[in-house]
Amino acid sequence: MAVSGREQVDVATACIARQGKERRGISLEGQVESPPVRQPGNRSKPGQSIGRTSRVVCDNIEDMRESSGHARAPVSAVLIAGATASGKSRAALELARATGGTVINTDSMQVYREAPVLTAQPSDEDRTRVPHLLYGHVGVRELYSVGRFRSDAQEALAGAKGPAIFTGGTGLYFAALTDGLADIPPVPAPVREAARARLKEIGVAALHGELAVRDPRTAAELRPSDPQRVLRAYEVFEATGRPLGEWQAEKGKPVLAGLKVAKFVLDLPRPKLRERIDVRFRAMLDAGAMEEATALKGLDPALPAAKILGLRQLWALQAGEMGRDDAIRDAVTATRQFAKRQMTWFRHRMADWIWLDSQEFGNILPNMLEHLS
Repeated sequence: MAVSGREQVDVATACIARQGKERRGISLEGQVESPPVRQPGNRSKPGQSIGRTSRVVCDNIEDMRESSGHARAPVSAVLIAGATASGKSRAALELARATGGTVINTDSMQVYREAPVLTAQPSDEDRTRVPHLLYGHVGVRELYSVGRFRSDAQEALAGAKGPAIFTGGTGLYFAALTDGLADIPPVPAPVREAARARLKEIGVAALHGELAVRDPRTAAELRPSDPQRVLRAYEVFEATGRPLGEWQAEKGKPVLAGLKVAKFVLDLPRPKLRERIDVRFRAMLDAGAMEEATALKGLDPALPAAKILGLRQLWALQAGEMGRDDAIRDAVTATRQFAKRQMTWFRHRMADWIWLDSQEFGNILPNMLEHLS
């Protein structure tokens, strides 16, 4: 796939430019190969050229254009999933530019307003270029859940301009959009406070042991070192007398029920993804990640926001418990492990989605637009 950084292609923008719109510095040069659409794990060789693809896509864009000057996507929503650092946020931005759409966050960590750098949220500049919703809209000390995301996503969908482009890396959030979630009753405050006190008293491993006695099926699916999920399963059983797994089996109506939806997964070869994760974390440090971590010192480990990647290592660095190189190495390793778990989830749950190789970014948008047309 012979696309250099200088030659990355935005076919949609180029097509619009041919009709007198601003190209914004993106060029369409020569004959370059595009990646094939493939199923997860099938790394076949590229077979089409963008020279041919771009002509097809340009024709389709011109056929779909509206009076606004944007390409009209014949779907109500587009889903773009991918591991952390796979390029999905940038892909969503470019698709929104091409179609006049709205980008909607589908990542559980990018909802927190106090950690825009650590969670790699879109920049202020990106947000001025196209509408972005559900980024940085809650505080780190709030108990944000997939159930609350479902409600927020419904509201965002109703207010979206153009196609709603949901992008992120949280599998359960995508499940809420496409498969539906159980309507689990709210946990009363006294029960939640008692459960949190129990966790603080005996620790997460022991609380997991108590859960295993009462709800062995759910406990078997949870890591004993995960305080957030162990606490959630424990408090649901305390409040309802039913295992969390039973509730989860009773799915409600999906957010996108009845809508025409296009679903993509961006897949990056593992060596390239590992490299990007390392480079990005070092860039985060230069952009203020340490300052964000310092401001979050003392955050309750049972809160969802305590799972922000890199936070624990930066706290240790600040406290003198780790050197800078060790902190970076440990944070990068943890992020790579997380990305591996993400991709495992996607392969099991999104095998029927359209998988696109994101190694050469300039090829992603034309491939998506070709499928949308």
